[in-house]
Amino acid sequence: MAEPRASQPETFPQPVEGTVMPRFADIPTFMRLPVQRDATQLDIALIGVPWDGGTTNRPGARHGPREIRNMSSMMRKIHPVSAIQPYSLARVGDHGDVPVNPADLTDTLERVERFFARVHAAGAVPLSAGGDHLVTLPIMRAIARHRPVGMVHFDAHSDTWDSYFGGFKYTHGTPFRRAIEEGLLDPKRTVQIGIRGSLYHADDMDWAYEQGIRVIGIEEYFDLGVARVIEEARRVVGDGPTYVSFDVDGLDPVYAPGTGTPEVGGFSTHEAQRMLRGLQGLDLVGGDVVEVSPPFDPSGNTALVGATMMFEILCVLADAVARRRDAGEAP
Repeated sequence: MAEPRASQPETFPQPVEGTVMPRFADIPTFMRLPVQRDATQLDIALIGVPWDGGTTNRPGARHGPREIRNMSSMMRKIHPVSAIQPYSLARVGDHGDVPVNPADLTDTLERVERFFARVHAAGAVPLSAGGDHLVTLPIMRAIARHRPVGMVHFDAHSDTWDSYFGGFKYTHGTPFRRAIEEGLLDPKRTVQIGIRGSLYHADDMDWAYEQGIRVIGIEEYFDLGVARVIEEARRVVGDGPTYVSFDVDGLDPVYAPGTGTPEVGGFSTHEAQRMLRGLQGLDLVGGDVVEVSPPFDPSGNTALVGATMMFEILCVLADAVARRRDAGEAP
């Protein structure tokens, strides 16, 4: 696959290199990029959503964006396998955090939607660090209101439950059911990879299947192998606009213990990297990495995993942005 051209890469924001300023020094930003509060100056906006008000058990994902920023100092400029140079393909910057309300779920959903609607209107593609998985719903409300998106979803859980605690509709276990109901997410262009874990009821997954979601449970995942799973994911989402959502609990908890709802028996970090790389060439319009909960992993390894997966998504997202630009398409 030919590398897309960059129109004026010498003018694009660049990370501070570790050979110029030590990685442990200076103010931490995503990928050591400049802070850019004006989204019109960005092709890809890296955004933190420090909120976990949708969490139903172990909290702490509100601290994810800050620690992912810290660990993203380990990322460099060029992808070691695909050779993609994201900062030469697109204008990428740290767009800061959404001003969330930790005491009010409804207000936070509205704040996140407004923030991302401004980013979308400015023509920038969002790549976010959460936060619990409920944050994906208001992001989709902002970027998919006028046309539904497909999704490649890495997770241990389908997140298509209807309600919790006697009818409460908004938790980190319900975002994609709400997104489908609201016409934001096309279930027939949605693939979920790594689903596993014990159930509350025998019919917990029925709604997802009935909508036409392609669910690749972890047993099927291991039976198929990485290459065939990528092939299947590409088949499902096709050529339409596609969102990538990566919940770190899709990984086996030996790789990402710092998360709210760990499930044993997941895929490895290397397998996840290979799957994300396999999305190159799709019409990607946004992505997120969610459920990094630093208080449950004092080693910092889960935040490093989050930063690494964010860089993997950034590379294929920058490739998609450059291809649309080269084809003369709108962002």
